[in-house]
Parts: sequence; structure tokens; C-alpha cells
Amino acid sequence: MRTLATVLMMGSLAACGGGEQQQTAATNQPQIAIRSPEQDALHNLSDQNRDIGLKRAILASGIRCQRVTRSGYVTEYNKLSMWTANCDERRDWAIFVGADGSAQIRPCQDMEQLGLPECRIAADPSGRTARGLGAPPTT
Repeated sequence: MRTLATVLMMGSLAACGGGEQQQTAATNQPQIAIRSPEQDALHNLSDQNRDIGLKRAILASGIRCQRVTRSGYVTEYNKLSMWTANCDERRDWAIFVGADGSAQIRPCQDMEQLGLPECRIAADPSGRTARGLGAPPTT
């Protein structure tokens, strides 16, 4: 748990004159997610420890959250792992974890206005299946 707290508290390709064929080939390329050990650590935690770690990230940003009642992996977004946490104060938070272990917190109610992904927990809240073969990240 201490490692997670430390992890969380640390703080377009331009088209090059190609034709339609080149653009089609580029869009068919699978996207590869590259995660740091800090980002991977969250995927390997139990539900309870993940809740605790995300709560600590929320508290470290100066936001009140007495208890995380539900949390889970959402998606990869611009090289950040996006997680969501529901606090018992009926507030929902998006937590974006960077490769350096830093975390940015945003209210889920602001996601659409900011053009960010919806705070919808993936089918596997741990995000482990999203890392499997044949499951490219969505951005």
C-alpha cells in the first residue's frame, strides 16, 4: 500500500504527403499501450487496495473523499491510464495516472464538457483484460 501511495503521489502524427492508401494503412495499424511500472501497479492490486490507493490520490489533490465505494479501470487516454472512483459523498472522480506515477483528478460530471472519456468502468475493473493480446487501448 505504501508503494501505491508513493506511486500515486509522485508527482499527432502529421501526414507526410501520402495518398489515401498510406492513410488507410496507418489507420489499420494496431495501437500499442506502453505503461510504466507505476501504471501497471494499479492493474495488479486487489479491489480493496485499489480503492485505498485511488482515495489517497484524491485526498492528495485536496479533494474530500471519506471512502471509495467503487473503483475501476476506464481506458488509456493520451498515454495516461484513466481510472474512476465513486466516493461515499456521492461524488465520482476520474483519475488520470501518468507514466511518472503522478495523478490528475477531475470530476466525472465534467468529462463531456472537457471532451474526455466517460467515467465508465470497463468490463474488468482491474483493467487486466485490456492489457491482453488483441485488445488495443481506446483513446
